[in-house]
Amino acid sequence: MAQSKKLSSGIIRKNREMADGRTIRYYDTGNQLRTASDKRPVEAQPSIGELRLDPLVNEWVAMASHRQGRVFLPPKELSPLCPTTGDLLTEVPESDFEVVVFDNRSPSLRPPVGDWALPDRVGPDTDLGTAAGKCEVICFTADHGKSFKDLTPQRVRVLLEAWIDRTAELSLEPYIEHIAPFENRGEEVGVTLSHPHGQIYAYSYLPPRVEKMLAAANSYKKSTGKVLFDEIIAREIRDQERIIVQNNRWIAYVPYASRYPFEIHVTPLNPVADLANLTAEDRDAFPEIALEVMKRLDGVFGIEMAYIAAWHQAPVRTGRDVLRLHWQITSVRRAPGKLKYLAGSESAMGAFIMDMRPEQSAAQLRDVKL
Repeated sequence: MAQSKKLSSGIIRKNREMADGRTIRYYDTGNQLRTASDKRPVEAQPSIGELRLDPLVNEWVAMASHRQGRVFLPPKELSPLCPTTGDLLTEVPESDFEVVVFDNRSPSLRPPVGDWALPDRVGPDTDLGTAAGKCEVICFTADHGKSFKDLTPQRVRVLLEAWIDRTAELSLEPYIEHIAPFENRGEEVGVTLSHPHGQIYAYSYLPPRVEKMLAAANSYKKSTGKVLFDEIIAREIRDQERIIVQNNRWIAYVPYASRYPFEIHVTPLNPVADLANLTAEDRDAFPEIALEVMKRLDGVFGIEMAYIAAWHQAPVRTGRDVLRLHWQITSVRRAPGKLKYLAGSESAMGAFIMDMRPEQSAAQLRDVKL
């Protein structure tokens, strides 16, 4: 029997157990029955990976060798993210769905067993840890041929509610420190399954970019008494030239020092720490601006743009007064048939160099005829 939970905007979540013990969650706007069972044979779950410290930069690296054997770009008729039909038994036992979230079959991070603690960072002598955390897959639609921009506003609203629900629930786990929902689209950014979907990574440590953003935000607050991100948004509104689109609750803009040919940040005008803190008004106004941004991105060259769309939010237990929720969409496509490769300066030194001014890409995005 499916376990149900009522969410906002009339959305209902129903949980079911998969054959191997993983959980699948259906997010529905109707009163759909979710009774289909996972008829696949039970497979053993991979063991938890290792967590090692790179002392040169004081950053954690997860070792997940079991992921080498995961599915790679299967044809549509063998996609594990489509609904189950006929002889095709997939990750989704039902024959149709709206939005669904399930535990990853080949996770980089896994829930730990028993008491768990992150090893103390003491350089080369740092203890070996286990890669604690949670990795989930979120499918946006049952239609294999669709993309985010093709979703209806109602479906984007369900998707947003699923992100919110997972953020709220995962935040309750004592070993989780940061939650990052994201979507990869396009083989150019490493996509291995072409069905429209994203992932949710819940880390037991702060990822390097989050640590860097937190340090900058804390330093700015200490020296000025102000929240850095709020000041950044104020500058974008004052300058106007990098804004792509805005409604009464959200703003989308190309950042002042963008790193990619096309980079868009989308943030609520009412600043909040994470997805779970969005107001009802914020939630209802999101689909309009999200769909316009994605359509403009694909409209720049009239082709589907490879991108990474990642939610950045405050960590679960720290920095919640200085870090703000925002959605960063980055594309490596700089022209039809041309990509921006992260080569020597970017990959080796972490020093980005842009071939076009942010104001130029913002103008190109604004000029797209929808």
